[in-house]
Amino acid sequence: MGSVTTKKHSNGLEYVDVNTPLCKARIFLQGAQIDLFQPVGKAPLLWVSSADDYQPGTGIRGGIPVCWPWFGMSDNPDWPQHGFARTRLWALESVQMKNQAVELKLTLKISEADKLYWPHDTRVEMLFTLTDTLTVSLKNTNLASYPVSLTQALHTYFPITDIHQLKATGFKGSKYIEFGEGPFKQNDDEVLFDKETDRVYTQLADVQELHTPDGIIEVSRENSHSAVLWNPWIDKSQRLSRFNSDDYQTMVCLEAANVQEDKLTLAPDETHVLTTKISWKN
Repeated sequence: MGSVTTKKHSNGLEYVDVNTPLCKARIFLQGAQIDLFQPVGKAPLLWVSSADDYQPGTGIRGGIPVCWPWFGMSDNPDWPQHGFARTRLWALESVQMKNQAVELKLTLKISEADKLYWPHDTRVEMLFTLTDTLTVSLKNTNLASYPVSLTQALHTYFPITDIHQLKATGFKGSKYIEFGEGPFKQNDDEVLFDKETDRVYTQLADVQELHTPDGIIEVSRENSHSAVLWNPWIDKSQRLSRFNSDDYQTMVCLEAANVQEDKLTLAPDETHVLTTKISWKN
C-alpha cells in the first residue's frame, strides 16, 4: 500500500513523505509546498534549485509555491510579493489512502498579524491527490457576509534538460501581457525559448504540453482561464535569490492561475477550487 509519514528536514522544516507503488512525493507544511513528485519508473515532474537551502520563513525556489491571496506585487509595495501563504505554516488536516492513491488536505489559519494583509473571513485549503499523476487544488471559501476578491497562482517549476530544446504547446487563440505590454494575441500554438519569457496568459485553453528532451509533460487546469509562463533567462538569473546563474537552462514555470480578467470575486458562502494536474504523457 505504501506509507505516509511526517519527517523533519535538517534545517527544521516539517514535511510529509509519501511512498506508494505509484509515486513518491514530499510536501512541506511551510507554504503547503510540494517540492518532489516522481511517478514510479519515470523522471521527477518538479524542479528545485540546488541553491535553495530550505530555510524556515523563506519559500522554496522550486516545486509548487502557493501565491495567495495575491499574485505578483500587492498595491502596497511594502507587502510580500505573491502574498504570504507560501511562507506560513499550514496544518495537515487529513490523510487518506484509497487504492494506492494518497489524498492530503492542509489548511491555513490566518494569524492576527496576517489580518493586516487579509482581514476577510475566508477558509483556504490545499488538496493533493497523488497517483502516477499529481493533482493539486487550492480551495477558497468566502465565509464573510460581503464579496471578497483575490488573485492566486500555483507557481509550478518544471524540470527541463535543455531550455533551448523546449517547445511549449497549447497556446493558440489566447492573449498575453509581457513586461507590462499587451495584450497580444497568440496566433501560434507553440512557444519557443531564446530569451527571458514572462507572459501572463488569459483566455487560455485548459491543457498545455511541455515537449522536453525527456518526454512530454501534460499540464491541465480547472476553474482557471489564465496562466503564467516564465523563464528568467541569463540576466535575471543573476539577480534572483536561491537560484544558480545557469538554472534557467533546466527549468520553466507554467502556473495555473486566476489573474487579470480571470481574478476571483467570491460571493458570501461561495467556494472556488483552482486545480492543476501534471503527468508524463506516455
